[in-house]
Amino acid sequence: MNDVAHIRNLAIVAHVDHGKTTLIDSVFKATRTFRENQKVAERLMDNNVLERERGITIRSKHCTVSWNDYLINIIDTPGHADFSGEVERVLSMVDSVLLLVDANEGPMPQTRYVLMRALKLGLRPIVIVNKVDRPDARPDYALNKTFDLFIELGATDEQAHFPVLYGSGLDGWFVNDLDKQDHKGMDALFQVIIDEVPSPQVNKDGDFLMQVSSLDWSDYIGQIGCGRVLRGTLKKGEDFTRLATKLKDPFSQDKGWELDSSSKTKGIHMWITRGLTRVETDEISAGDIVWLAGPPEIGIGDTFSKNEDTREALKPLEIEEPTLSMFFLVNNGPFSGQDGTAIMLRQLKERLERELRVNVALRMEDIGRPDGVKVSGRGELHLAILIEEMRREGLEFCISRPEVITRLDDNGNVLEPVEQLIIDVPEEHQGIIIEKLAKRKGELVSVENAGTNTIRIEFAIPTRGLIGYRSEFLTDTRGLGIMASRFVGYGQWRGDIVSRNKGSVVSIEKGIATAYALEGLQERSVIFIEPTERIYNGQIVGANSRNRDMTCNPTKRKSLTNHRSSTKDIGVKLDVPLKMSLEQAMEWIRVDELVEVTPKFIRIRKTILDIDERKRAEKKRLALDENFNALQSRLSA
Repeated sequence: MNDVAHIRNLAIVAHVDHGKTTLIDSVFKATRTFRENQKVAERLMDNNVLERERGITIRSKHCTVSWNDYLINIIDTPGHADFSGEVERVLSMVDSVLLLVDANEGPMPQTRYVLMRALKLGLRPIVIVNKVDRPDARPDYALNKTFDLFIELGATDEQAHFPVLYGSGLDGWFVNDLDKQDHKGMDALFQVIIDEVPSPQVNKDGDFLMQVSSLDWSDYIGQIGCGRVLRGTLKKGEDFTRLATKLKDPFSQDKGWELDSSSKTKGIHMWITRGLTRVETDEISAGDIVWLAGPPEIGIGDTFSKNEDTREALKPLEIEEPTLSMFFLVNNGPFSGQDGTAIMLRQLKERLERELRVNVALRMEDIGRPDGVKVSGRGELHLAILIEEMRREGLEFCISRPEVITRLDDNGNVLEPVEQLIIDVPEEHQGIIIEKLAKRKGELVSVENAGTNTIRIEFAIPTRGLIGYRSEFLTDTRGLGIMASRFVGYGQWRGDIVSRNKGSVVSIEKGIATAYALEGLQERSVIFIEPTERIYNGQIVGANSRNRDMTCNPTKRKSLTNHRSSTKDIGVKLDVPLKMSLEQAMEWIRVDELVEVTPKFIRIRKTILDIDERKRAEKKRLALDENFNALQSRLSA
């Protein structure tokens, strides 16, 4: 059992790629958490394959280190806005945050979000200006912008008087003063944590009380809840009461809440974290961050109380609702089951239900479709990570184009999600960026000189306007632009947005693609496939140069006669095909198209594969639109 006065609980928060996980690597080295001869990977906290590949933190993780008899619980949080649901829950377990700011970029959209949440909870952040050793570092600029952000977000005098450290998480040094101190060692960081982070304000002597802030799952044990013990102690096998709460109306500004259910249960397994390892223990006590299993069901925000009084229930944790949705469908294509495991609807639901146990920002809705379900998340990347994980498990399925989730205000007006978009680009590209985003209903908020021939442009733009824009942005800026966005709230519907101005090139045959056929197609389209690749009727094999669909036969072979021999094909010259990633395919498709996801291929196809059936469906849709418009005209008259 630890002395509460020697415990420090804090989270590391920042915008994506500002150095959170790298900083923790240096913390491990400085505290000698691992043996000197032990082989330790870089970015140790990013233990998921996708996290390492993409260089981002997807799920928050907890580690514990010791320094001068103090126990420091550190939680590494995601920096991408799509995973901000992880940040919201974590902050309820800690007493302060380390706010990392890149010495060149300064505060970015997610910096604003995580700081806003920390200030709202009354936490006093410690600001770390990271990467000051880089040639383009501007530590004074970054600090001034951070202070301005504190004031803009309504920080109290105490919060705005924050401690500051400068250094490099990669090289493992931090100092209070860049000019007067040697650039080595982490002692300054640990000393600031000990001096500035308050010890947990808990009661060790009262009845046991904790609130669940994070979830995990074990196939052997079941649901596991993580949270900070707020009061008292609990021994293994002791009884306690699980109190589940809920908001009366998640969409209302009034955050009233009520008790949902209560049940008697007991703690079967308990863990504390030491280093990166969960260590099973027989007793948990106030102040520590613990993992607990026992109740058959555990939800985010549940209260575990030794006292059976339902008035012990704590206010539910606020988790923002999803902003994007898409359909996950059974793969009914001709190649179904040839690349992986073709799952049926029951298996698809089971896999998504497993995900819901730990991914609390995700929603699944069965709307009665016989071939799929509706899945909602915080953004494109949030959904794409889930899809990629399922794909790597060997599953085959189809997904539809992401659509924004709208709401209605009190007057019946349609509201849609709006995002703050910040773009850093070379000056010569600002014109095309502003022009393109204006067409996507983006409103220009500010333009700022970010230094060295770079412009920082801020927009307020509907989430719809960003779907399909990222790849176009990289092309327009020749890969030199940086864009970051975050959800800021709901605004009035801004009208129709035309996000794609090219039609699809659709195959009308099943077979093997030939170089001869593709050479003719590439004159008026961008090709997605290679010669000898298997294709099927209804598969999209390219993007048309015009804004309409074009059918083709990519399996067509050259007729062989006395005057044309097969050796003449040697002279065929083909452009390199455009191979889309999962996210690019998700953004590119239209409402009548799907992405077929398999372990080996990402294919794009029409929802209705047969061309005659597509034409009949289109005629029905046009007839319905005409009838609807005629009815509206009569009603308005």
